[in-house]
Amino acid sequence: MTQDLLDRYQRTMTNMFGTPARALVKGEGVYVWDADGKRYTDFLAGIAVNALGHAHPALVEALTQQAKTLGHISNLFTSLPQVELAERITTLAGAEDGACFFANSGTEANEAAFKLARRHSHAQGGTRPKVIALQNAFHGRTMGALALTWKPQYREPFEPLPGGVVFVPAGDIDALLAEMDDTVAAVIMEPVQGEAGVRDFPLDYLAKVRQACDDHGALLIFDEIQSGIGRTGTWFGFQNPEITGSDEPVTPDAMTLAKGLGGGMPIGALVTFGKEVSELFTAGQHGTTFGGNPLATATAVAVLETLEQDDVLANVRTVGKYLADELRALSSVKDVRAYGLWQGVELNTDTVLAQGQQLPAAGLAPAVVAKALDYGYIINATDATTLRLAPPLIITTEQVDPLLQDLPNIIAEAVAEAN
Repeated sequence: MTQDLLDRYQRTMTNMFGTPARALVKGEGVYVWDADGKRYTDFLAGIAVNALGHAHPALVEALTQQAKTLGHISNLFTSLPQVELAERITTLAGAEDGACFFANSGTEANEAAFKLARRHSHAQGGTRPKVIALQNAFHGRTMGALALTWKPQYREPFEPLPGGVVFVPAGDIDALLAEMDDTVAAVIMEPVQGEAGVRDFPLDYLAKVRQACDDHGALLIFDEIQSGIGRTGTWFGFQNPEITGSDEPVTPDAMTLAKGLGGGMPIGALVTFGKEVSELFTAGQHGTTFGGNPLATATAVAVLETLEQDDVLANVRTVGKYLADELRALSSVKDVRAYGLWQGVELNTDTVLAQGQQLPAAGLAPAVVAKALDYGYIINATDATTLRLAPPLIITTEQVDPLLQDLPNIIAEAVAEAN
């Protein structure tokens, strides 16, 4: 059955994603099943999307009930779920006088953020043509979001990209300050760089970037597409003391959300903080046909309600710490960069090789990802030596334990099969 679906995929789909690893047909909680009936524990959650796992009753109920009333109405009108979601997000973010724009994805949210930076420049008389982004950043694959994304292999096939973006080394405050002046419209950055392997910055970095933006009248825009919606154990990364280095949040002028917000439904958001920033866009300057539709927003409201009512963020902190501590105890693991249930696991290439063995040609981490599937685990590699774990936020220590027990064997077999 799986092979039949993969064959049909190859005949009908573009090659943008390569060959799918499996054909999945069902999910429940932290588990999914492929077309041949094999079960997998999902440690990736659709790339940090399925905050409540698969087929969560609250999401199924919200989606079902909303589909019975309103599905799509366009943004010529509004709906109760849309307004409720905006109210909840701005309250959770502490965004006094804040506002939301809903899109369909993180990339679209970042496109809106890029346009917000341009609007800020025009509001200042067109004197701010420059946007600062960070090396190793990932913000999406449309032309505007791609202009903010560092990775050359993503950018080069589509150049020339929208201009005015300057990249500085991630975490180097002196390099950023050297580029900061009154021509900067915005600094756009992730509080922790997700696609780079859950890589953090010096603890005072975000606060210093905030101060530099204040000093020069630039906007600070946080891409919280992966770090937001409880992933790190706080509602948003900018509220997490382990990220900011302070009990006080480092509040941006705007942030983008997606992934976990919809729990599986496609939705993105640009959230603005304060009246001045919230009023930069005026009617007709940006738009979307499907963004903020009742189906997506009703589901997102259910996600936020369930995370709050079930105290899921406490589970994120507890299970995240347990997972990180147990991983650090493995000789095959060199380092774990952990923020709740968002972890970059650096493999120790010095300890996994027996005498005469070589590392897999494509890299140790990708080989481990492939072998983990054989064992029934879905994990991800961000580079040759880094595994990324971003399971559903409801995962338990009991559901984490099998991977911890099997990972040494998975790594050993991945190496052995490459030699």
